[in-house]
Amino acid sequence: MRKIHTVIVTGGAGFIGSAVVRQVIQKTDVTVVNVDALTYAGNLESLSSVTNNPRYYFEHVDIRNRTEVERIFQQYKPDAVMHLAAESHVDRSIDGPAEFIETNIVGTYTLLEAARQYWQDSGSFIFHHVSTDEVYGSLGEEGLFSETTPYQPSSPYSASKASSDHLVRAWHHTYGLPVVITNCSNNYGPYQFPEKLIPLVILNATEGKPIPIYGKGDNVRDWLYVDDHATALRQVMENGQVGETYNIGGHNEKTNLEVVRRICEILDDLLPNSEYRPHADLITFVDDRPGHDQRYAIDASKIDAELGWRPDETFDSGLRKTVQWYLDNQSWCSHVQDGSYAGERLGLEVGVVQ
Repeated sequence: MRKIHTVIVTGGAGFIGSAVVRQVIQKTDVTVVNVDALTYAGNLESLSSVTNNPRYYFEHVDIRNRTEVERIFQQYKPDAVMHLAAESHVDRSIDGPAEFIETNIVGTYTLLEAARQYWQDSGSFIFHHVSTDEVYGSLGEEGLFSETTPYQPSSPYSASKASSDHLVRAWHHTYGLPVVITNCSNNYGPYQFPEKLIPLVILNATEGKPIPIYGKGDNVRDWLYVDDHATALRQVMENGQVGETYNIGGHNEKTNLEVVRRICEILDDLLPNSEYRPHADLITFVDDRPGHDQRYAIDASKIDAELGWRPDETFDSGLRKTVQWYLDNQSWCSHVQDGSYAGERLGLEVGVVQ
């Protein structure tokens, strides 16, 4: 087990990043340096529970800024980097791929170079790159993505993440930089930006707005509760073998339509007096998005066998917690909605995202 005293978390104000920061502060004695450019999906309100902790530091820095990134390494002397900063919305990448190239590829390169220079001067260090199962492309009706599945990205977003994965591996093989890589399935849970599927459905349903679903709603995703993912990321950072990749999945394959209908059922139960019951009546089918991958599914046996990680939440228990959180945290949702969220997915007309 690596002894981590200080970790830099890039993108620590984002959905997954903030879950990691909260968990590390609350469950360990590790110091966390949150490096975030605070673009549309970054929200410091998601970190209000740890903001005043003496082991938490925030740096408002874009990872493409080499000078500032190098300063952070020298100032905080980290033992690890957990790299989550990324543009991560497929529809946005279709409408405007440039930011995805700049942040996900150029930003990762800049961070790798700063990390390499720091590691060569300091010695002990691990660079943990957090990626997605979307780099593998689409599955048929059967089969699972493993760590050896060939890459076949379908969108500008997944192509940019695949590129960053390859950069990380190249910096390990060429320069010897100690790295680990994780590829995860779809995350859900509290504090997720409301243009994503699950929070979008919850908020639209509670307001009586249409719930748009792409195509027939038969696209399949594997769903992973965000706190389970954060636990897995800590396990890999502390115990993952250098140079290895670990797939992280929730063992919860569901069609989009199944997910939406289950959210509606939970809302019917939690809001018995809602004028919009049954909430499933709000479901509306819309044209599919370009290049929509049919199915993702993760084989997470490697991280289970080598590191002993399995998700704690079932899809139903995690989803109920998530729905209840959004109902209980309307002020957080309102602040996000007052910003760039417009009540429907951004990008191609209306629809639902994964």
